[in-house]
Amino acid sequence: MKSVRAVLSVAALAVLPGCAALDRGILNAQGPVAGHERHLLLVVSAILLFVWVPVVILVPLMAWHYRRSNTNDAYRPKWAFSWPLEGFIWIPPIGIVILLAFLLWPATQRDDPYTRRAGQGEPVRVQAIALDWKWVFIYPDEGVATVNQLAVPAGRPVQLSLTSGTVMQSLLLPQLAGQVYAMAGMRTRMNFAADRPGTFRGENTQFSGRGFAHQKFSIVSMTPGAYAAWLARAHSVGRPLDVEAWATLSRPDTTGPQTFSAVPPRFFDRVIAATNGASHPHADHQPATRKAP
Repeated sequence: MKSVRAVLSVAALAVLPGCAALDRGILNAQGPVAGHERHLLLVVSAILLFVWVPVVILVPLMAWHYRRSNTNDAYRPKWAFSWPLEGFIWIPPIGIVILLAFLLWPATQRDDPYTRRAGQGEPVRVQAIALDWKWVFIYPDEGVATVNQLAVPAGRPVQLSLTSGTVMQSLLLPQLAGQVYAMAGMRTRMNFAADRPGTFRGENTQFSGRGFAHQKFSIVSMTPGAYAAWLARAHSVGRPLDVEAWATLSRPDTTGPQTFSAVPPRFFDRVIAATNGASHPHADHQPATRKAP
């Protein structure tokens, strides 16, 4: 009995991380984009069962039927062709591919991260810069910035622009939108929204060095009132994202959440325009004028 309990305990410990991953992943979608992607995943999985189930059933049946000890059934070594068998092999897969094509094409257009606007109201513009090994989020309309924390109002669309100040990286928001790459000198985009207030996970999924495993951040979805209060607190921090701060952030290390109360104008565009995507902004640029929440 002790050995059985030990085996069950090990099995439970092995399953728990998987349950936690499901709780933070696309199967626990918390936004309209991720919700539609989850629905599509389940539909496609159900369709593909028409391929998986026959294989799982027929392979052991055929192995059992043609076992060495079965001497009662005919063995036809010169058998060469059968139209019914060929039809069974080819027609269902072709039909499934055609069905998936008709299903996935409009879904791909609908969930295009560049064009879809989920949520209601005016979109919140956010600019994300990937560094080693952290994420910098700039709110150009508000003149504030954060590190390793993305604050958004629940229910409103978010328009996220991405670039990298170092090597190519990949932004993943599993419960809200999916995955989009960020590359130095280039701009990519992602549109998403959160259904409700809560804290969700974001991370880099593109290996970028020894600190890659710790390059995770929180997406904090707030009510409109809480979001306005958060902006007010960010404006009152009294720490601008100036040349010295950017030089510190550009160092390859990990860091906790930070907030900056002012950002130079066109900061994101100048990072993209820099030759390596990580040049320090010019010191003669003044911080952006703060906008009331």
